[in-house]
Amino acid sequence: MAPVTYKDAGVDITRGDEFADGIYELMRRTFDARVVENPGGYAALFSLDFQNRLLKRNYRRPILVSSTDGVGTKLKVAFMTGRHNTVGIDLVAMCVNDILVTGAEPLFLLDYLATSKIEKGTLLDVVRGISEGCRIAGCSLVGGETAEMPGFYALGEYDMAGFAVGVVEKRKLITGKKIRPGDSVIGVLASGLHSNGYSLVRKLIFEQEKMKPGDSLSSFGINRTVGEELLEPTRIYVKPVLSVLRHYKRKRPVRGIAHITGGGLVENIPRILPEGCAVELKSSSWPRPRIFDLIQQLGQLPMDEMYRTFNMGIGLVLIVAPYFEQSILHQLEKEGERALVAGRVVKGDRQVRIT
Repeated sequence: MAPVTYKDAGVDITRGDEFADGIYELMRRTFDARVVENPGGYAALFSLDFQNRLLKRNYRRPILVSSTDGVGTKLKVAFMTGRHNTVGIDLVAMCVNDILVTGAEPLFLLDYLATSKIEKGTLLDVVRGISEGCRIAGCSLVGGETAEMPGFYALGEYDMAGFAVGVVEKRKLITGKKIRPGDSVIGVLASGLHSNGYSLVRKLIFEQEKMKPGDSLSSFGINRTVGEELLEPTRIYVKPVLSVLRHYKRKRPVRGIAHITGGGLVENIPRILPEGCAVELKSSSWPRPRIFDLIQQLGQLPMDEMYRTFNMGIGLVLIVAPYFEQSILHQLEKEGERALVAGRVVKGDRQVRIT
């Protein structure tokens, strides 16, 4: 009887090693001087001098901030289209935007990829996206893990998760505790669905309507295919928002930041509100991407369900002192972001009311 090898069981160690060797340059393009290179090592190394790259000075009382997340069933759309170079950007965005809400600068990110069989071309595209996301966010992709798990995942499919670490000066930590009635609620516009609600979206578009990724959405006023619209990457807000925070040397006009992910506007904003505060949003104050109108139409969904499931066109919320409202809008515009006043903080019990 011939011996049964690990390769016979579906795990090709040689192929895994070749893949790992091939992605190092994609990682290296995200490194800065704080990364201590350790190719082939068991762990990633990062210097603790904590120098802020833009302010050119060290943190005095650094607070480490961490976040972990995934992309969810948006990956199913990537499998359907065969397009894998954007979901990596989503992975980075979901992690670093969560770090950003504290006022922190993302330092580095690690990824975890799991698949039934390492298909080098597909996973290289995924890592290219992760590398690009890290470049956009200004953080370093320092390492990760690729697991080949035959029999656990369907052939041609994979899952992934990210883990990011950032740092913020203790006195500049943003928690929402200083939010008060009368503050302005600034909405920074989303690029589309981002990475939430895809189980519902897939059910409506692919199962109920029997649409294909290559079908045009022009009849719904969207000049893209289904696949193009659904794979639009999550916007990474790190550099523009950090630029705004750095602009105010002494003042702290930004009192709270919310990343609008699962749970939409109505569940994410209350996470940063102190007792005695609520938020009133005026839905007519910002443009709603047509993809949300399409989803509502296909599912006959009530508006409260839409606002509880999707970002509805706002990917990030900044709650700011009203005196600085226009200044902050101007700063965001200079940084290439579309932002507007979407509402106000009022007296209430940590809830969001949308009119």
